[in-house]
Amino acid sequence: MSISIFKKYTSGLRVCEPKKFVLKKFDTFYNPQGIDKDKSEIMLNESTQMLAELQDKLYAHNKHSILIIFQAMDAAGKDGAVKHVMSGLSAQGVRVSNFKVPSSNELDHDYFWRHYLELPSRGEIGIFNRSHYENVLVTRVHPEYILNENLPNIKSIKDINQHFWKSRFKQINRFEKNLTENGTIILKFFLNLSKDEQKRRFIERIDDPKKNWKFSVGDLKERALWDEYQNAYQELIQHTATAEAPWFVIPADNKWSARIIISEIILQEFSKLKIHYPIVNATQKAALQSAKEQLLNEE
Repeated sequence: MSISIFKKYTSGLRVCEPKKFVLKKFDTFYNPQGIDKDKSEIMLNESTQMLAELQDKLYAHNKHSILIIFQAMDAAGKDGAVKHVMSGLSAQGVRVSNFKVPSSNELDHDYFWRHYLELPSRGEIGIFNRSHYENVLVTRVHPEYILNENLPNIKSIKDINQHFWKSRFKQINRFEKNLTENGTIILKFFLNLSKDEQKRRFIERIDDPKKNWKFSVGDLKERALWDEYQNAYQELIQHTATAEAPWFVIPADNKWSARIIISEIILQEFSKLKIHYPIVNATQKAALQSAKEQLLNEE
């Protein structure tokens, strides 16, 4: 079974006209031909094998790095996407970073600092489970958090206005442009979950003892701010979807199809690099042949 049935659909998930982007126009559910979990696992396994081959070339080529960013509402499936989509890759060449509430030490630096420390090296794939976008998302819904950054020109919440947020969007675009100009390929995924599906998953976490740890009362407080978060996501995508660092809006109500879609997009974008194993020149080939002869002549 081929994942090719997803190819046509994935082309419409890239935000190509950010100024016209409207989040509500994007699907939260997609499952072609009623594909079930078993079929999805087969298809996902197919794509992870292809990703593993490309990762091996990326590591050997050693000129590019890949940065994959996941952002979403709670319970949208970020952890599961990381686990399943990247399951077939070599741990040696993958770096997963999870960003929680910033520490006091992190707050004493600019908000990019902790993300710089986790960027992938050449030949590596880096995954940000939440990212620098929290600084125009959670802080957008809770602007009082900005005061913890102790910024010189911010004395009160009144100073955190539209100009402030537009300035942050520009900072993020400069940050990402600098990375791409130095060999990092950036792919940004927003897992688009419906409010009804989040409710179902929250109840599942409460009912299942094995999932109780995933739920906190604070999750309900943030859910009450659903519209504010949706507006924040829409505006940040409008301002930060660029040709160099595109956003992809993934229908997340069906976890299995979401994972296949993510892997398919990564494969498509990965293949554009046209990377290959290093090609040795004539002198190097002669040296290799000489080494082979020495090995064969060993007693």
